[in-house]
Amino acid sequence: MMSTLLERQVRVSRILTTSQDHARALEDPVRSKIVELLYRKALSAEQIAAALGKAGHKKALTTVRHHIEVLKSAGLAEVARIDESKGAITKYYGTSARLLGFEEPADFDSTYSEQIESASAKIEKLLKGLAPKGARSKGRRSPEYGQYLAVQIMNRAMARVLEGGRR
Repeated sequence: MMSTLLERQVRVSRILTTSQDHARALEDPVRSKIVELLYRKALSAEQIAAALGKAGHKKALTTVRHHIEVLKSAGLAEVARIDESKGAITKYYGTSARLLGFEEPADFDSTYSEQIESASAKIEKLLKGLAPKGARSKGRRSPEYGQYLAVQIMNRAMARVLEGGRR
C-alpha cells in the first residue's frame, strides 16, 4: 500500500510566452548574449565576436555568423544597417527583443506582495475585457489562443512602457 507524503495545490503565478523557434534559438548562452548585446546597440559580426570575447565567450567569426543566422531565422535578430566602404559591405544587426533575466531573491513575494496584489487586481480587471473567449486561431476557436492573445497585448504594452526612452 502506498501513502501520500505530500500533496499541495501548485498555483500558476507566472506566464512565459515564447515560440519553439525562440526557445531553441535562446537555449545557447552565446545566442542569448548576442541578443543582449544587440539590444543595446546595432553591431557587426566582427563587433559581436569582440564583445563576446570580452564577456568570456571567445568564438570564431564563422561561429558568430552562424549564431546570427539562427537568431535571424527565429526572428530575434535582423539587419539594422548596411555600410559600404571601399567596396566592402558591412552588415550591422539589431534586435527587437529584450531579455529580462534576473535571479529572483528568496524574499521577492513577501517583499512585494502588496504591490503585486494591488497591481494584479487592476490588470486582471483590464485583461478580462481584452481576452476574447474562444478567439480564432487558424479558423478554430481556442480558449488558449484567447489567453495567448491577452498575454501578447500585455507584453507589447509593457514593452512600450519599459522602452519609452529607447532609440
